[in-house]
Amino acid sequence: MRISRSRRLSGGSTSRQVYAALREAIVAGELLPGQRISENDLSERLGVSRTPIREALTLLRDERFVQVVPQMGTFVTRISTAAVADAQFVREALECAAVRLAAQRAEPSDLGALDGLIRRQEEVVANVDFERFAVLDDEFHAAICELSGRGFAWEVAQRAKGHLSRVRRLSLPQPEYLLEMVAEHHVVLEALRRRSPDDAETALRHHLRMVLSAIPAIREQHPDYFEDEEGTP
Repeated sequence: MRISRSRRLSGGSTSRQVYAALREAIVAGELLPGQRISENDLSERLGVSRTPIREALTLLRDERFVQVVPQMGTFVTRISTAAVADAQFVREALECAAVRLAAQRAEPSDLGALDGLIRRQEEVVANVDFERFAVLDDEFHAAICELSGRGFAWEVAQRAKGHLSRVRRLSLPQPEYLLEMVAEHHVVLEALRRRSPDDAETALRHHLRMVLSAIPAIREQHPDYFEDEEGTP
């Protein structure tokens, strides 16, 4: 586990900083599915007392990122396909509504900024930098929500898409996946340039569903990362 004190320097209360650091560590696979979490170890690594650690773990439990097993401890949950489907539903509903509004509101300067984001994505794809691509991908989708005038949509989607984000991170190394994502970002951008809400929604919905098509391959490659078919960790 590479999580360190530097991961928590993002502002806000200590428990929220710890929560954000642990959430990102789980999404990024630094804390592995099924891994036992030690409060003492995290306290030492993050340079905080155990109280904010416990508070952060409570939030993560509510979001189904960790599971408390009596007499055994706290463990990172395995990925739930049902939770992935729930998150996908929420994200599609919010972002597809947002992109329709963005198609009507976006100015040339806004679209230029989106184009710049895509160009930066192409650069990191060429360098095979998965972590940086994940950040730039989030920035692209967040920007669309901002252009819609409903920036809160991204905040809500972020809170809801935990297990989906875990699958998404695992999908990035799949052959040609990054190139496909960038190509689809271009399609969304062109629909916005044409000010076509219908085309923008269709393009974005197709794009958001890409990760679902990658799940069988990811599950075959990482079977221990997922719950079994009955939903048992």
